[in-house]
Amino acid sequence: MIQVTITYNNDKINSFKVTGHAGYAEQGEDIYCAGVSAITQTALIGLIKHLPVEPIYKIENGFLECNLPVNLVKEDIEKAQIILSTMELGLISLQDSYSDYVEVVIRRCNND
Repeated sequence: MIQVTITYNNDKINSFKVTGHAGYAEQGEDIYCAGVSAITQTALIGLIKHLPVEPIYKIENGFLECNLPVNLVKEDIEKAQIILSTMELGLISLQDSYSDYVEVVIRRCNND
């Protein structure tokens, strides 16, 4: 199963992590892995393209982790939230339809 953990800090998404494989088909042919990869990697590309400071990220086979930089101004935080909340909506839609293969976990922290 693919698990996507989306972490909120003070009601703003500040990171996400994707682990695992869906196990529906062979690696490279799995439509659920491809769907999650397309959604999360598109979000990462959007962050890289539209933020002045590149997010901190790591991509490996069956793994993607992305953390927003801490020194963003309000306008850039808003841009990031649009990108990341759209990613979250897409992932939850996949989970709703294919819960045997995709799990989205939402973590909420408050660091005032």
